[in-house]
Amino acid sequence: MRSLFNETMVEKLAKVRAGLRHAFAVQPEDQPLAIEDVQLMERIAEVIVQRRMAAPATMFLESMGPMNFLGSQALHFLMPILDCAFNTKEVEQVARLLERRDTMTRLITIIEAKSAPQGATAQ
Repeated sequence: MRSLFNETMVEKLAKVRAGLRHAFAVQPEDQPLAIEDVQLMERIAEVIVQRRMAAPATMFLESMGPMNFLGSQALHFLMPILDCAFNTKEVEQVARLLERRDTMTRLITIIEAKSAPQGATAQ
């Protein structure tokens, strides 16, 4: 009877370990973005560059990069309020993008590419 108890505890412990092994796993960064996501990031970068805010936006995005997941959760939480002023689909899309770790670096790359002088891109 005692060996039966130990075996079930060992099995339960093995299941718990297997479950915790991937508990904090994140999506790999090499997954491609959807076309709509890339288009949204392009529009955001274009607005930032048109307003000549590329340097401050880049600095802000680099400093807040580790907090992007919390920002996505805040957007999900504030969705009923933001629904009155913004397009719901785009806010949900931004929240989904912020859940990915590589979004900030991709957005910074797009901003830098759009803000670079035309002569510098040809070299």
